[in-house]
Amino acid sequence: MNPVFRELANNTTLIAAIVSWVLAQFIKFGLGIIEGEFDLTRLTSSGGMPSGHAALVSAVTVGVGREYGFFSGNFALAAVIALIVMYDATGVRQAVGIQARIMNEILHDIYRGSGPTPVKLREILGHTSVEVIAGAILGLAVSIMI
Repeated sequence: MNPVFRELANNTTLIAAIVSWVLAQFIKFGLGIIEGEFDLTRLTSSGGMPSGHAALVSAVTVGVGREYGFFSGNFALAAVIALIVMYDATGVRQAVGIQARIMNEILHDIYRGSGPTPVKLREILGHTSVEVIAGAILGLAVSIMI
């Protein structure tokens, strides 16, 4: 086996991050099925419950803390980046999703079957606080277990 791949395979922080994100996406997909919507794009899309972004960055943060110490500069950097990502998911990206929904409604009202069909903007971009917290807990749990 290539030494680079061997090192990657032994990087528990990276593995925890990937596993956390994949689990979050499958949970989203499963919740969609429970809600009566079979949508394969949920496996790769942002938005929804739980936050895959929050799961990924919280798993990295815990992994970095375990490897370098929770008082290290590395942990501080990982924690700050995680907080920025989670803040962005609940703030900026959620606001953009709301704006997209309003724009879609305006465009629908303007064109109402006449003229060109406007491109529908993607509306589910951000997360609620609960979705981010759930993702963070998922990432934390996976990182502790790995």
